[in-house]
Amino acid sequence: MTAIERGELPPPCTLQLLALLKEVEPATIGHFHDRGFLHGRIKAMAAVARSVGTAVTVRCEGSDGSILHHALGQLRAGDFLFVDRAGDETIACMGGASMLAARLRGVAGVVVDGCVTDIAELRELGIPVWARGLSARTTRAGGQSGSFCRPVDCGGVRVHPGDAVLADENGVLVMPPDEAWALARKAIGLQQAEQQTLSRLRAGESYSDVLDTRLVFQEAAA
Repeated sequence: MTAIERGELPPPCTLQLLALLKEVEPATIGHFHDRGFLHGRIKAMAAVARSVGTAVTVRCEGSDGSILHHALGQLRAGDFLFVDRAGDETIACMGGASMLAARLRGVAGVVVDGCVTDIAELRELGIPVWARGLSARTTRAGGQSGSFCRPVDCGGVRVHPGDAVLADENGVLVMPPDEAWALARKAIGLQQAEQQTLSRLRAGESYSDVLDTRLVFQEAAA
């Protein structure tokens, strides 16, 4: 038997930080920042509106889904559930009933580095969900393995309980809360400046001129 590791729920991100992040597109931060972006194999599956929240983490191994049952009873409004499936890509760990439980707790979103099921029900529930894919094979209650509120790996990123989360249909970004403030403010400045770029493009300027792009070409040999 593998012991289950259980941590404590992290302090939630402040409402002020979450409100600021809600103004930001993850792709804008991607213009100048490289860390914390989950790889693109984790895709938006349902209700893909921009979402923000506080990361709560679970490691759910193989067919043993009991740790998720525990986690769903602990979630708070505004939490963003991250599920590390320990490499499994064949067994769905969440579906209609478990997503309803998460929705009733006020979850802000769910990210599964693995499969989910009951996609029609997930869409009806309106919970933002990101996952690798779908499966009709599901977990069972074993109660022997997993972790709750410990650092996990999702989408090639180490996710810590309490991380700030910003996600939309383009992808998922996690950040330490103290770093998220500066990233959000810089991104909002870029988004505001982009309006001038769009106006210049509509006025007929070329993209390279608007961005002042300079290329260094190699001269052909005589």
